[in-house]
Amino acid sequence: MIEVIEHHALGLIASCAQVPSFTTFEDRLHPTILALAGRSTGVRVYSVLERNLVVHIPGDGSRKPIALAAHLDKINHFGPDWKATLPVSVTDEVITGQMDDSVGLGMCLSMLAHAKTNHFPPIYLLLSECEEGNGPKTHAEWMRDGGQTAQAGLGARRISTWLLERKIFPEVIITIDTTPLFKGEKGLAIYTNHWEKNGTVPTDGLITATEAAFRTFAELHPGLLRYNNTNDYLVYGLEMNVHPGTPVVSVALEPAIYPYHQAGESVFISDIEVLEELLVRFLNRSGISEEH
Repeated sequence: MIEVIEHHALGLIASCAQVPSFTTFEDRLHPTILALAGRSTGVRVYSVLERNLVVHIPGDGSRKPIALAAHLDKINHFGPDWKATLPVSVTDEVITGQMDDSVGLGMCLSMLAHAKTNHFPPIYLLLSECEEGNGPKTHAEWMRDGGQTAQAGLGARRISTWLLERKIFPEVIITIDTTPLFKGEKGLAIYTNHWEKNGTVPTDGLITATEAAFRTFAELHPGLLRYNNTNDYLVYGLEMNVHPGTPVVSVALEPAIYPYHQAGESVFISDIEVLEELLVRFLNRSGISEEH
């Protein structure tokens, strides 16, 4: 077992879940992220049109960078003009609140502390706006500008453009979100073959690299459920592999959530702890291309 800072990711998840960062109001989370990043030497935060952030955590420059991704927006189940702190509760077993995608964001931010005591590659945290598609369909009037510019996946597309313009090609982009697959039971899923859903024509190199990433994660945690579903991982997989060259692997790691896309979502604390350990162990490895 790695030495995990006691409840570090859990505390960050709880803090993020309290912020009413509904779709088009993602900037309500920016002060929290900027404050945390400011406590770490060498960390830089970039603002990306319109409410996206990219956080660069320096690491071993001899290794290829890794990206961890999460979305900042939450579905608004609370009504128009809601600005108050959102409810969060923690028991011995679960954390309950707006966990989609507070879990992913809190997990990403926990790597700021882990990077200080581990041998990580350079890390990019890709924190996106407008991942959720339900908001524009149901309550666009609750959004800024009536939700006119809100499109599911918009933030991930804008971040991908930012990366490509700067010729930043992570070895793998790991989107951290939550999955309804386990229907109230514990579990951790990995989504891999994004080309089955996003229209990418995968090269042999992309397929091989994706399989190598899956084998690495499965070796570190044999209980992973391999599946496929929709979220920003599809966008990164498509946009980052448009041009020929080195493939950019896109996968998603997702702990169980129940209920899903409702107020009062719960995630098992044990799943959070497993995911935190899995990510730290993965980031300490020398890469996904090594032989297994």
